[in-house]
Amino acid sequence: MKLYTRTGDKGQTALIGGRVPKDHPRVEAYGTIDELNAFTGQALAVIEPLPELAEMAARLKVIMNELFDCGSDLSYDDEHQPEYKLTEEYAIRLEQWIDDYQQQAPEIRQFILPGGSAAAAALHVCRTVCRRAERAVVALTGRHTVNTEAVTYLNRLSDFYFAAARAANAKLGIPDVSYIPGLRADGLSR
Repeated sequence: MKLYTRTGDKGQTALIGGRVPKDHPRVEAYGTIDELNAFTGQALAVIEPLPELAEMAARLKVIMNELFDCGSDLSYDDEHQPEYKLTEEYAIRLEQWIDDYQQQAPEIRQFILPGGSAAAAALHVCRTVCRRAERAVVALTGRHTVNTEAVTYLNRLSDFYFAAARAANAKLGIPDVSYIPGLRADGLSR
């Protein structure tokens, strides 16, 4: 099987059930999910070699498969009513993982900036891309038939990435990066 088909050379792509322009909101939504999955894979590549974060690596592998399910759910045209893969159980499990990570990190007393460890920085990138994916899916829901569990899942998933980033820093003994209002280039506050 060849990787290229030439069927998209004129700016169209296939959905399950039809073809649409490549800038269609549905393609934007599941394309951003695909981008998020790639960034999650990058975070996994940073996290997997760290024995302290073995459980987190296993959870990221589950999430990568769930993101594929999410993209699949978004790839149906409006005429098809599939049996969606994402269910409320996906978000409920994420809530359990978030609670677990919150217990592993210090209490939040100020705004947190992305960073600390390389693992946390990678997870913060995932968090921001997840928020963009969520916005794309919300925009899609206003005009097209969508599995509404996708919005819930992505909303919870961005919280998961934040909690995981903080837990990664805590487990690695690296402090979170705190927001310092008015920080100047010379390192002093105004």
